[in-house]
Amino acid sequence: MLKHPVFRILICLLSLSIPCSARKGPAPPTLAAQIKRFVPADISSNLSGLSANDRKALSKLVQAASLMDSIYIRQVWSGNESVLRRLQADDSPEGIERLHYFRINMGPWSKLDHDAPFVEDVPAVKPPGANFYPEEMTKEEFDSWQRPLSEEAQSRATGFFTTIRRDERGRLFPRPYSEEYREFLEPAAQLLRDAAVLTENASLRNYLVLRANAFLTNDYYQSDVAWMDLDSPIEPTIGPYETYMDELYNYKAAFEAFITIRDDEESAKLVKFSSYLQEIEDHLPIDRRYRNPSLGALSPIRVVDEIATGGEAKAGVQTAAFNLPNDERVVKEKGSKRVLLKNVQEAKFSQVLIPIAFSAIDSKQGPLVSFEPFFTHILAHELMHGLGPHTITVDGAQTTVRQEMKELGSALEEAKADVSGLFALQFLIDNNILEKSLERQMYVTYLASIFRSVRFGTNEAHGLGTALQFNYLTDEGGFAYDPATKTYSVDFEKIRAGVEKLTGLIMTIQAEGSYKKARELLGTYGVIRPEMQAILDRSTDIPVDIEPRFAPVE
Repeated sequence: MLKHPVFRILICLLSLSIPCSARKGPAPPTLAAQIKRFVPADISSNLSGLSANDRKALSKLVQAASLMDSIYIRQVWSGNESVLRRLQADDSPEGIERLHYFRINMGPWSKLDHDAPFVEDVPAVKPPGANFYPEEMTKEEFDSWQRPLSEEAQSRATGFFTTIRRDERGRLFPRPYSEEYREFLEPAAQLLRDAAVLTENASLRNYLVLRANAFLTNDYYQSDVAWMDLDSPIEPTIGPYETYMDELYNYKAAFEAFITIRDDEESAKLVKFSSYLQEIEDHLPIDRRYRNPSLGALSPIRVVDEIATGGEAKAGVQTAAFNLPNDERVVKEKGSKRVLLKNVQEAKFSQVLIPIAFSAIDSKQGPLVSFEPFFTHILAHELMHGLGPHTITVDGAQTTVRQEMKELGSALEEAKADVSGLFALQFLIDNNILEKSLERQMYVTYLASIFRSVRFGTNEAHGLGTALQFNYLTDEGGFAYDPATKTYSVDFEKIRAGVEKLTGLIMTIQAEGSYKKARELLGTYGVIRPEMQAILDRSTDIPVDIEPRFAPVE
């Protein structure tokens, strides 16, 4: 679930060498038009299967999720909290609108407009290091500081759960999240403990106690393991996870929360997918030495309905599924869990994808767009995050794809998960595990979904990774443009070969740890070409995403 890295013009010039013209866009629309791109959607769920005590525990978890908002707002930018207070004090119609859009973005920069500011007196360029590092710190300073440190000290400096601050002499040092955000983490930990006392489920109780301890000790390993073992009707995910907001290094994790309940019927249908992961890994279109001969324990899959969100999960485009944890130690030992937010997916499909399909897809193929392949490809996307290269060797030293790809890692990983998800589904179809009837629907629905995702902007990981896939597969002949109707269609004779080729290319770049090749690939293909732009221009009245409205938990 990778969501937010921003590749702005200044960063292009300083470090990425990706054509800056590809990052430019038209002037941001009016504030009202910006808000209109997020269509309000009532997100419902059925709590009738929960016991009275579990309902009380759920209420505590929703309260804890709201505390993740406070931490995340502080993480976005050092001035973010003061801007929020200023907007809350402004009761003018424009002030109310700005506060509304601030809450959608969880900050004063519009995520769908290349992070253009929509509030006065904020930096014109969103700080690439967010509030994880001193804002005036350069990458050169950080590298010079951490390079001579001991291995243990380097691990703290580059780890998920520390900010980098300056001491009284101006020297850099790592500060644990448990100290940095203690005023929010202490009450959040207490709410988790309260919920643990209430719940009747032993695995949920264990996770909540360990996660509460992690908030105060800064050691998240045991609670991540417990989260992997969670077997409960309530499925909470809460804490620091994704690193998208750290655009300097992709090191530092932002706080978020997904409070959900499990859909047992749908989960049972999808469990069988896990049993084929090793077989898919063994057939990946990459050199055999880059494949993992033993993936370890089967990764659990959960289909859930969302009850509430907090922190980064609220910001901008809403997550439809996620794959966690990100700690390579846990992934190696336990695998990773795939969580699909079905009620969110249904809202996105009906309110956004269907209208986009009418605008972008050839009318002969439009009827092939349906929810089942949309839902199944999101599952495959999340499965494929766990396959392919993760821990790698570069110049004789063991490292990780995340560390070597740096700020490019999120976009490349999203593209990998998308395109290799198609490769995996095709493999399952070819081996009669999935119905052959899914094949054409899968590719056309994927094409329609590309136009949904690219509207997030190429400054965002999903949007940039989507542009890469679309342009590459178009050049390989998998997608065909009709200048008469100004729509696209799938060439079913060519799409399979293009998908396999791109899957192999991205995974090989990751396995080699080649930042240079990743930069070249994204620089070449991570752009909006004129034909796609024309379709996007005529789709401006179609919402880009949903603005969830959750029913209160009683």
